[in-house]
Amino acid sequence: MSSVLIYKLKWYTNSMDFKQLQQRAIEIREKYSELEQKQTGRSWSNEQLMAGFVGDIGDLSKLVMAKEGVRDIEDVDVKLAHELSDCLWSILVLAHNYNVDLEASFLKTMDELEKRIENAH
Repeated sequence: MSSVLIYKLKWYTNSMDFKQLQQRAIEIREKYSELEQKQTGRSWSNEQLMAGFVGDIGDLSKLVMAKEGVRDIEDVDVKLAHELSDCLWSILVLAHNYNVDLEASFLKTMDELEKRIENAH
């Protein structure tokens, strides 16, 4: 087994906390930025990142439809996991670019939703 494959297997089997996930997303974004600079002379803007995210959401929608039997897509489970990960990557990168503490915001939002549900009873 190659050392790269061993590294990847190790990477995928270890669980990561939220900050580690976001750091990994930023590392990959920086690599994309370097590639974009080399290929086109500039990096994608936040607007372009968002447009890419919208495209990923469209792909995710089709995969959910396939899971629900509305579409026929081969390897749907693998593709669904990939697309969910793409969407998470976009959210993590955009949050970082806009200085949003996504972990704190998520926890606060979940607390607010929980209170709303409890108050509805």
